[in-house]
Amino acid sequence: MTKVTKAVIAAAGFGTRFLPQTKAMPKEMLPLVDKPIIQYIVEDLVAAGIKDIIIVGSSNKRAIEDHFDMPSQDLLANLKAGGPSKQPYIEQIEKIANLANFVYIRQKGPYGTATPIMNAAHLIGNEPFIYSFADDLTVATPNSFQQMVALYEEYQGGILPCIQISDDRDYKRYGIIGGEQVRQDVIKMDSVIEKPGKDAAPSNFASVGGYLFTPGVFSYLENGLKNLPEGKEFYVTDSIIEPMLKDGKAFYGCAIQNSKRYDTGDKLEYIKTVIDFALKDPDMSGEILEFIRTKNR
Repeated sequence: MTKVTKAVIAAAGFGTRFLPQTKAMPKEMLPLVDKPIIQYIVEDLVAAGIKDIIIVGSSNKRAIEDHFDMPSQDLLANLKAGGPSKQPYIEQIEKIANLANFVYIRQKGPYGTATPIMNAAHLIGNEPFIYSFADDLTVATPNSFQQMVALYEEYQGGILPCIQISDDRDYKRYGIIGGEQVRQDVIKMDSVIEKPGKDAAPSNFASVGGYLFTPGVFSYLENGLKNLPEGKEFYVTDSIIEPMLKDGKAFYGCAIQNSKRYDTGDKLEYIKTVIDFALKDPDMSGEILEFIRTKNR
């Protein structure tokens, strides 16, 4: 079976909810303590065995390319002038550039989640790949991509990462997976229903973004684009998942274990994420916690 070594990251959004901050800086570069959001995604992909990462962006995403490039000579000279105490920073930023083979392309085509895959198709070829969003972060042990790859190798089908929901409101926030439950954390899919409400939901498995696809998706993409009605958005669920399920292709919804999901595309949730990450940092957690306590007095 072909190993999963390629990934596509969708990073073309404008981040309008974070304006004016994102007028000049990509939302994917918003920091979580001392690393941008997208770096956490990349590091998890690399830990899952990914070698080639295709970032599908837009004209205002140059900062992402610069971040994963080798450091400039000016920055290196400045750090070297600081003496031995700055050496760890040099090692750290050089390591970032060597995490993976990075390819950057600009998004072209209709609005929707299927377009970045279409743009990257010529770079993927006849291989399985992971498709992820640059602001959708799940912290898990093993990480979510490692769990997805392990399940792909076990079941040899497409994988949709999920969370198991219990709040009634969440059934109107997520796409819900339907199908045969083959074990406690895995459903062999026969449907995905967008925001059905609890009464109409076929399970409590909520799809949370990101996919592991087998190579067969590209013919469905081409057909979906060809038959896309005027003005309709080009979505993964409509153009890939549903027609492949109809044709009997195997997809599995997997509940990511030992996990916590962060929605960093929302301002309030982003702030909560920063606080949570800061509280996990041993160098600052104590002072951050004390600061929060003083605010509650």
